[in-house]
Amino acid sequence: MGSGFSSFLLMCNSTTSAPVVPPEPGLGDLPESVVGSVLVHLNPQEICKLASLNRAFRYASSAEFVWESKLPKNYDLFISRVFDNDKFSSTLCKKEIYAKLSAPSPIDGGTKKVWLDKNTGKACVLISANGLAITGIDDRRYWSWISTDESRFRSVAYLHQIWWFEVDGEVEFPFPSGTYTLLFRLQLGRSGRRFGRRVCNSDEVHGWDIKPVKFQLSTSDGQKAMAQCYLTDPGKWNVYRVGDFVVEDSKVPMKIKFSMTQIDCTHTKGGLCVDSVLICPK
Repeated sequence: MGSGFSSFLLMCNSTTSAPVVPPEPGLGDLPESVVGSVLVHLNPQEICKLASLNRAFRYASSAEFVWESKLPKNYDLFISRVFDNDKFSSTLCKKEIYAKLSAPSPIDGGTKKVWLDKNTGKACVLISANGLAITGIDDRRYWSWISTDESRFRSVAYLHQIWWFEVDGEVEFPFPSGTYTLLFRLQLGRSGRRFGRRVCNSDEVHGWDIKPVKFQLSTSDGQKAMAQCYLTDPGKWNVYRVGDFVVEDSKVPMKIKFSMTQIDCTHTKGGLCVDSVLICPK
């Protein structure tokens, strides 16, 4: 009897299964539209990181509406100014368009580079020394061009000595709406390499501590800014802020004129490297 009852229990245990507990829902179960509505509030770097989380995030991270939210409203004008429309593929998705615009691209014969700032979605414009109007630049007594890997353009203008110092420039671009800052990148002294180490020759540096340099900018809609300062810190690249301007109508290209002068002819000045001018979101 005992053995028969034990067999009956074994049969019951073998035929009775534990109740199936459904798995708890996770992030992978969220609809792509819900994930996408979250991603539009993140920056591009964060979106790319979350794309590796699971399939839902990977698909949502490529959604057109997600990347269109990262493009400026006037990105079509941006494209027309930077790229040849015949060569810019109309089949690109918004993510691919964003990737192209956020990479530095040359314009105006390679004297300028423009790109989309990844944090703000606004434009950055970098103007090389070769794209500036520099008084006396063609006279070897005053200026020379130096090749260097310390510049994005691989060369800088170097001033030996001059009485009348003046650098002018201008750019016209369809800037996305926002506030922008204009900066000059300069260095006192001529840098180079000796035995594999960076060195800077400051022998020709003079005159910049006597009178300040005047920086100015003006825009096509009447905005103006001005700053003055002495140039210091030989051997180091420094950025000098000229001022800010505001773009309200992104559908109308804005022209910015800017200058850097020290025209007090009572003394000479020299030993200055002029690299570039940067316009970037504030």
